[in-house]
Amino acid sequence: MLSYRIPREPSTPRIAVWRKLKRLGVGQISDGLVALPADARTREQLEWIAEEVIDAGGSASIWIAQPATLTVERELAATMAAARAAEYAAIIAEAAAGPVSPTARQSLARRLRTELRAIKRRDYFPPPGRDHAIAAVEALVAAEVSRGRRVSS
Repeated sequence: MLSYRIPREPSTPRIAVWRKLKRLGVGQISDGLVALPADARTREQLEWIAEEVIDAGGSASIWIAQPATLTVERELAATMAAARAAEYAAIIAEAAAGPVSPTARQSLARRLRTELRAIKRRDYFPPPGRDHAIAAVEALVAAEVSRGRRVSS
C-alpha cells in the first residue's frame, strides 16, 4: 500500500502521480491510500512514486498490509477487476468496429496490441473479458496477416 499526501499546487506533480498510479492499476482504498498486490515489481514502482511525492513537497510511505477479512479482499479485487474489464471492453469494441481502410486497420491492430499489453501488465485479477479482448485483437492481426500485411508490435 502507498499512503501519500501531495500539495494541491502546483498541480502538475499531483496529476503526474495520479496518472502513474492509474497506469499501475492501483486499487483506491481512500483519498491518498492505494493498494496493489505485493510483489517485487509493484513494491519498486510504489517506492518510485513515493519518492516523486516527497520530491514534490508531499509525504508518502509504503506499507505491507493485508485486508482483515476475506470480504474486504474480494471487494478490492472485484473493484480492480471491474476497472480492467472496462478497458478490455473498450478494446473489444474498437477491434470489432475496425476501419475499412487496410492502412487504418493495420495501424489499429498495432495500437490495440500495444494497449492490450499495457492493460495486461496492470491486470492483477483478470476479468472474464480478458480472453475475449485478446482473441479480438489477434483476429484483427490475423486478418491483416492473411491479407499479406505484417503487423509489428
